[in-house]
Amino acid sequence: MAKKKIKKTLPEQVMEKHQIDYEPLELNILDKSESERDVILNKFNIHHQDIYKTLALFGDKSGPLIAVLPITEQLSLKKLAATSGNKKVTMLPLKILQKTTGYVHGANNPVGIWQNKHFPIFIDKTAQTMSFFLVSGGELGRSDKVNPVDIADLTEAKFVDLVE
Repeated sequence: MAKKKIKKTLPEQVMEKHQIDYEPLELNILDKSESERDVILNKFNIHHQDIYKTLALFGDKSGPLIAVLPITEQLSLKKLAATSGNKKVTMLPLKILQKTTGYVHGANNPVGIWQNKHFPIFIDKTAQTMSFFLVSGGELGRSDKVNPVDIADLTEAKFVDLVE
């Protein structure tokens, strides 16, 4: 049986152009029970803490900025504000998220946002020593397994402490 060919998203095209190795995955784990999610993740030899979320925020001095942190953790707005040179940062409202980043909630990708918008990107320091992490592939249900340092180098992101 032939393997289904997955159409490349913009972030994947950008990573290929810059010769960054990645593995595209179709992981539909939203709205799944913990046991169903674990079965899907085990199939790909991935743990829940390997999955990182890409959050879009607005800084009072910088404007839009991006935070990438483990899906299992909560973002510290104070730490992000301090490290980004802002006094205050707030989450972008859902109603302007797609207009600002180009992506719908759940599909934000740091490479795609950087390619189109060049917003400052901050990745939680926990990723710096990992051989891979998963970020959204730029579409709902899609993820890219990629080296965090490669993403940071490409997007000029900084590794910083972002979690509560």
